[in-house]
Amino acid sequence: MIITYQGVEFFKVQFGDTILAFNPISKESKHETTRFFADVALISANHPDFTGVENLSYNGKDPFVISGPGEYETKGVFIKGFPSRSLHDGVERINTIYIVVLEGMTLCFLGALADEKLSAEFLEAIEDVDILFLPVGGNGVLDANKANKLAVTLEPRIIIPMHYEPATLKTFLKEAGEEGVKPIDKLTLKKKDLEGKESEVIILEQP
Repeated sequence: MIITYQGVEFFKVQFGDTILAFNPISKESKHETTRFFADVALISANHPDFTGVENLSYNGKDPFVISGPGEYETKGVFIKGFPSRSLHDGVERINTIYIVVLEGMTLCFLGALADEKLSAEFLEAIEDVDILFLPVGGNGVLDANKANKLAVTLEPRIIIPMHYEPATLKTFLKEAGEEGVKPIDKLTLKKKDLEGKESEVIILEQP
């Protein structure tokens, strides 16, 4: 599996010939976006920062789009979505948390989550989290303190911070006791690489 960060909450996750895109940035967003083909697009909240599905089509092929709670299976990927709350951009809206199982690994994508208190339904469904995509920037999503508390609760093997500015990332790293972490351009791993890891913070370089 290869994970790269495209900015805000936009990630590209590739395994074999299959590509997933989480919260692609749209052309209507104030943030810069990138284009690539994705087999599956996961949208956590209805906001231009996360709804750029138009940037994921190629040569007449469109991604399979998931944009809300429910259970899904496609391309050998099992996905469950759970409703939560976001205040991104100052507006209350539904945010979907996704649990994604592929290649024997469990990814938890929190999206634009505003509250560290999660539903009983989600907590019952989540077991071992291998990779946690965690918003840490505040201003409508989890701030550094709440993000760290939630990460401690979920006990992931790897934490990938997202949705931050340099100052808020620095605050989160201090909260997590990971101030020496340096960014890398991509994360490449297999299931066996996760053995022995406990809440290791990995920072992926923004484009």
